[in-house]
Amino acid sequence: QVQVVESGGGLVQPGGSLRLSCVASGRAFAGYSVVWFRQAAGKERDFVAHINWDSGRTYYVDSAKGRFTISRDRAKNTVSLQMNNLKPEDTAIYYCNAQWKFWGEGISVTVSS
Repeated sequence: QVQVVESGGGLVQPGGSLRLSCVASGRAFAGYSVVWFRQAAGKERDFVAHINWDSGRTYYVDSAKGRFTISRDRAKNTVSLQMNNLKPEDTAIYYCNAQWKFWGEGISVTVSS
């Protein structure tokens, strides 16, 4: 079993950037899919981006394409989500998930002027 912990959230102005990180403990991410989801207040939890740890192949929700980049650091056993040109509608709790079943506690991202 793997435990995941998110970091890097906060408050940013529209057009700004944030970098979220997801660190694994208990075992490495090797062989896993690592996925970022987000949940805005009063809404369902939605898929944002996915990376296959072994192949490095990535997938994004349409609203994130061109603005968000998911990447992995093998040495640090970390997956990052670089978010640029943030919009108010990106405001949500962001969750890291490993292998579609191991969840972090989430981290808040607020985009507001």
